[in-house]
Amino acid sequence: MVTIDTEEEFDWTKPLTRTRHRVDTVSRLRKFQQFCEGFGIVPIYLIDYPVATSALAAELLRDAVISGRAEVGVQLHPWVNPPYEEEVNQYNSFSGNLPFALERAKFLKLHTTIAENFGAAPMIYRAGRYGIGPNTADVLHEAGVAIDTSVRSRFDYSGWGGPNFRDLPLRPYWVGEPGRLMEMPLTTVFSGLLRRHGQWLYPKLSRFDRLRGAMARFGLLERIPLTPEGVTVGEALRAVNIAVDEDLPVIVLSFHSPSLCPGHTPYVRTEADLDEMYEWWRQVFELLIARGVKPTSVREVMESTLFD
Repeated sequence: MVTIDTEEEFDWTKPLTRTRHRVDTVSRLRKFQQFCEGFGIVPIYLIDYPVATSALAAELLRDAVISGRAEVGVQLHPWVNPPYEEEVNQYNSFSGNLPFALERAKFLKLHTTIAENFGAAPMIYRAGRYGIGPNTADVLHEAGVAIDTSVRSRFDYSGWGGPNFRDLPLRPYWVGEPGRLMEMPLTTVFSGLLRRHGQWLYPKLSRFDRLRGAMARFGLLERIPLTPEGVTVGEALRAVNIAVDEDLPVIVLSFHSPSLCPGHTPYVRTEADLDEMYEWWRQVFELLIARGVKPTSVREVMESTLFD
């Protein structure tokens, strides 16, 4: 599954605000959609409110969504999503930290807006900043959303006020009762001679960046998320092979849509960086195909799985 956090552009180095953002990079979605179609891939655009209300985004994606060449999901950035009742700060940027009624109201507003503007009801969700909370599953179930993909296994955001996914599995699992809501974690693997011990060893290295870097350089232990943002193509190819060898039933890749235009994320600063990112995707897709991994979609997962 190829998932795109389809969102506004803002300065990642500055405090969050409700207003200081743009959606200029939406125009770059056309090329990425065509690129995915060339590999038979149905990209999943996880859309937040500024993009959901962009006429250009709807114009570019609506036909592809209606025809099944793309899918849309929900991505909640609470600080730019009405209703606006909470203070904008780091803690509240994790939507799962909000009171139930406010998280619900923001989600339902976004879900309805996407369905109206893109021609399909979203069936998959990712919380912005991976910020799910104790009430999120109930909110999703009420809206009929079948799949959550907010869990970033082997990452811990508790130091910033967010959730800790360090010990959660990579394989899909049911949240609560079977058939109610499926969790589809983003794919991150450990690589290196000590990768079998990565689950408990890697967190112990969190305060020792130099040691962690040295262990990666010497092929001892490395954490590799499947994203072109901050991950080299060599690392990604290694991670793909590990994921396939470990028989993961679903491999979930992701990145942020502003990376499709130079200058909006730390990962793509120049046109050369953008060319490298597309080459990253090309090589990853080709290896997945060579390893017999087939692209899938939310629709296919739902059709092959017993949902209520």
